[in-house]
Parts: sequence; structure tokens; C-alpha cells
Amino acid sequence: MSGTLNKVMLIGHTGDDVKMTYFEGGGCIGRFPLATNETYTIKTSGEKVTHTEWHNIVVRNKAAEICEKYLKKGDRVYVEGRIKSRKWTDDQGIERYSTEIQCTDFTFLTTKAESAASERTTPMDAQPHKAAPMDSNPTANSEDDLPF
Repeated sequence: MSGTLNKVMLIGHTGDDVKMTYFEGGGCIGRFPLATNETYTIKTSGEKVTHTEWHNIVVRNKAAEICEKYLKKGDRVYVEGRIKSRKWTDDQGIERYSTEIQCTDFTFLTTKAESAASERTTPMDAQPHKAAPMDSNPTANSEDDLPF
């Protein structure tokens, strides 16, 4: 071990559907924004404050295809990976920098039933829904057709 560690673990709500890019060699990458929230109370005023942090998630190949198939805007997901910074030049020739989370593992936390109920009751442009806590009984959601 080199004595360093670059590991990120996030639980949040997707800000959009997965956007896919396909390459000639058969590979692909998927990208989606993930929102995490921090809520705290200001002691002097008692005011509750919520701060949302947005993360750019990048998933590769088969994992990207799985995310594209099952993740929708507003879904709750656990993402594990590493931080990667990139430098690139935009259309106007200006150098830009971006920080991404290169996803190495993920777990969908929104159940199929919650996702279906959300699609029936809210329009496409509505705010992301809050997922109910995960059931401690793993067989309760056996109708899910997730590939893992």
C-alpha cells in the first residue's frame, strides 16, 4: 500500500437520468448528478438550514448500462468510488476543470415500487421524491428484477 487513500462514499438523490456516451470499441460511460444534503440549525436564531452539494458521478461499461436501465431522476442511490479531477478545453478555447466521482460500486436504494408510485403521482419535472427507509427484510422486495 502506498500510504494514501482516495475513497468516496455517498448516499443521495439523482438529479437527472443517466446520460450515456458510447465509443467505437464497444465501451461506454454514463454520467449523472447526485445531490447530498446537510441540514443543521443555527444556534443563535434557531433557523434550520439545508445545504445541497452536487456531485458528478461517472460510471463505466456494464455498470453504466445497468444504471441507465434502472436509475431515474430522483432515485436514491449509494455510490462508492474515488475523486478524479480533469482539465479540459471548452469550445471557446478556455481551460476548464471538473471534479468527478469515478464510481466503482453502487447500490440502488429506491425500490421498484417506490419508483413506479412516483412516476404515477408526479409529473416528470417535479422535485425528486424522498425514498422510504429500506426494509430490514431482504425477501420483502423479491419482485425487483435487479441484476444483482
